Amino acid sequence: MPRWTVPMDAWEAALTGRAPGVVRVGLAVPLSGPLAMTAPSALGLATLAAGELTEAGGVRGRAVELVTVDAGRRPAEVGADVAALQAAGALDVVVGFATSDVSRAVAGVLAGRTPYVFTPPHEGGRATRGALRIGSSPLAQHAAALAWLVRHRHARRWVLLGTDYVWPQAVHRAARAVLRDLGADVVGELLVPFGPADPGPALDLVRRTGADAVLLSLVGRDLVVFNRAFGRTGLGRRVVRLSGALEENGLYAIGGDDTGELYACMPSFAAAADATDEGQLALQERLAAHAGPDAPVVCAYARGVHDGVRAAAALLDARTATRPRPPRARLARADGLVFREVGPPV
Repeated sequence: MPRWTVPMDAWEAALTGRAPGVVRVGLAVPLSGPLAMTAPSALGLATLAAGELTEAGGVRGRAVELVTVDAGRRPAEVGADVAALQAAGALDVVVGFATSDVSRAVAGVLAGRTPYVFTPPHEGGRATRGALRIGSSPLAQHAAALAWLVRHRHARRWVLLGTDYVWPQAVHRAARAVLRDLGADVVGELLVPFGPADPGPALDLVRRTGADAVLLSLVGRDLVVFNRAFGRTGLGRRVVRLSGALEENGLYAIGGDDTGELYACMPSFAAAADATDEGQLALQERLAAHAGPDAPVVCAYARGVHDGVRAAAALLDARTATRPRPPRARLARADGLVFREVGPPV
């Protein structure tokens, strides 16, 4: 089995030299803040990917080492840490997920000098130079789910509810266009600050507008708080909820769902009847083989990080072979692709 290595702390990496024959991957994931509940899953799957890559020969014979950066803080703080690591020559590539404002700060600091693989669903538009996004745009992620709910669940009157930052704003723009084309109506919209916030105004909006569906672009802890409150109101059996950020950790934190009307359009959930099931179950088994029966759950964010570490290694491998940095056009063509593997590398 691959070697299980512990990721390095950012400041340890900045202040100490690296061993010869090592590739360092900066792992910028939320260790605090609203998305911190996903951290154990992300760290586990990133470590698994790094170990499997090293076992298979690494990047042209160099072992893969992870350096953690807490991407759950304010954008300026995260950017400062990444800048210090880059200045110290402590990173070869950065991989991770965060809210879009943090991601923009990281990409701005790296400025194309160090590759950046951003793994979750993103806000769309043109990618920053040197950044590879392997998640979906708002339209690609939400359009089919919205259409299915309008046609099959008769969801005609929608409230759009999200956190007030870049990604939910982009999701709302895309949803308005899709729902308009489907003949459905947006009867209310609310963007709220990062919480914990009182869910009362959002619940009142759903009741007051007579909505029969809610598009949720809240993330992490804020999504959990709203869904817990929503469940207590009794609205769940008549009002459809669709989330672009709900994953396994969040569903556990909510306490599950017994209404049958809570939907997610994240590439996740091992019980879903699609072609990715075997891959997710295999990942969970491989993670458990290393971490034991208490291994964190494999969720969409963690799967993205696993894929991102693999994609980063491929980018570095290509750079090592050809010397020049990957051209912008190559990164643009790769933008939006998702890397999935059922088994470990051979």
